[in-house]
Amino acid sequence: MQTPSFVPLWAAQSSLGHYWQKITDRTFSGVYHANGFDLAMMIPYFIVLFILALYGLHRYWLVYDYYAYSKNVPAQPPPVTEWPRVTIQLPIYNERYVIERLVEAISRFDYPPELLDVQVLDDSTDETQAVARNCVERFAAQGIPITYIHRSNREGYKAGALENGLKSSKGEFVAIFDADFVPAPDFLQLTIPYFMNPSGGAGIGMVQTRWTYLNTDYSLLTQVETILLDGHFVVEHGARSRRGTFFNFNGTAGVWRRKAIEQAGGWQHDTLTEDTDLSYRAQLKGWKFLYLPHIECASELPVDMNGFKAQQARWAKGLMQTAKKILPKVFKANVPWHVKSEAFFHLTANISYPLMVLLSTMLLPAMIVRFYQGWIQMLVIDLPLFLASTCSISSFYLVAQKELRPKTWYRTFLYMPFVMATGIGISVRNAQAVIEALTGKKSEFARTPKYNIAGKQGSYAKKSYRNKAGWMPYAEIFLGVYFALTVVYAVANENYATVPFLLLFVWGYLYTGFMSLGQTYLANLRFEVETSPEMRPAASGAPGF
Repeated sequence: MQTPSFVPLWAAQSSLGHYWQKITDRTFSGVYHANGFDLAMMIPYFIVLFILALYGLHRYWLVYDYYAYSKNVPAQPPPVTEWPRVTIQLPIYNERYVIERLVEAISRFDYPPELLDVQVLDDSTDETQAVARNCVERFAAQGIPITYIHRSNREGYKAGALENGLKSSKGEFVAIFDADFVPAPDFLQLTIPYFMNPSGGAGIGMVQTRWTYLNTDYSLLTQVETILLDGHFVVEHGARSRRGTFFNFNGTAGVWRRKAIEQAGGWQHDTLTEDTDLSYRAQLKGWKFLYLPHIECASELPVDMNGFKAQQARWAKGLMQTAKKILPKVFKANVPWHVKSEAFFHLTANISYPLMVLLSTMLLPAMIVRFYQGWIQMLVIDLPLFLASTCSISSFYLVAQKELRPKTWYRTFLYMPFVMATGIGISVRNAQAVIEALTGKKSEFARTPKYNIAGKQGSYAKKSYRNKAGWMPYAEIFLGVYFALTVVYAVANENYATVPFLLLFVWGYLYTGFMSLGQTYLANLRFEVETSPEMRPAASGAPGF
């Protein structure tokens, strides 16, 4: 078919036409032949890209399950005629800014006080001991059944504190709240009935509620954290619980049947995610878990980059440790194949972080090699893999926001570049954590400090507990500069299609690196954002993530 005469004229006068002519130019077609260096670059490049694409496709599958099994939600249980005894465990470690807020929230619980057994499990090594002890004594004098239990050795960290508390607990059920949470007064009134339901309640080992957040609109970082956690609590938990696959207790804002804890082997501290470890062991024993997204529990988000990165690294390392420990048992268990496959993707998902760092180092040489192989191969091979591994992230989090905020969810589009960039930026720290887990390197339980910050008010500039930056931010800044040079190379070679993707790497690494260093010396450094009231979570009985 002959090209119309006006097309070459238009192409010659248009920069877009010039670019199109360049990428479709087949003058040297067949001249290029891959050599050993090219194969050495492209084979690992495609292996990494293919694995990342598989985990990306898994996100699509979770979205599918979320909607396909939308009718599989727990029915409202009948009213309780006789309430059981409940132990409330409050594990803390150096949390002097938030412990009083937590105990005050527990004191407002609308539950028969004679059936409550509140334990403040304090492993603190600073003045939190005095603050917590005085707080407990004050509320105990008001008739609250609360006791103060202090350990000096911190053996087993949080898991050890919970296990130690169980020795003197009296409850048939155990509710757990971390120091930064503010549960509503009706929390137990809403959750306990599911255990007491005559229709299947006896087989329920744990119920998990959905987190909401006190300080979503504090900064750009807390907005990003909100979207990340909402994706977990809406789509991940929603899809797994509706499909009937295993899902995990989140360490707080949930209630356990004590018998389920004991039959599963109790709290163990050979991983940094003791909650996920116990969850899988309990479900392998046959206990059923319920996820109750309509019951909310407010919490405080990390407001400093170093604290956020420490939290994410602990979760990444702990999940990989749990994968090494639990997956062999899951594969041998008499459970359906879809439960086993979902457990594999769930527990090994953080392998994407070291793969992301590896991909980062290979992008520039791969771009050079692929440039000579022609645009058709990039369109047919590279583009689908990139879409599977990256666009699935956007769809995953957009679905969660659409479910929570149907009237304003579209505003999340504005935050998606920052969400993806932040995920890229923390990949170096998380990659280190995953590699440590795979190689068996042990580390302490690095808690995430909280500062009693709600909304946009409050500061942590003059408060203790800030995490140290270390050497990691310098590596992140180096990668950010590396990708900035990659952008320059792409523009110089008119490879414009890759520039938006590369800019995510530039922003992600520079943002996390400079924020970590900046907040080490300038603790007030943050990017404030204006949000409408609709973007805040629904009321949960606590000041309004």
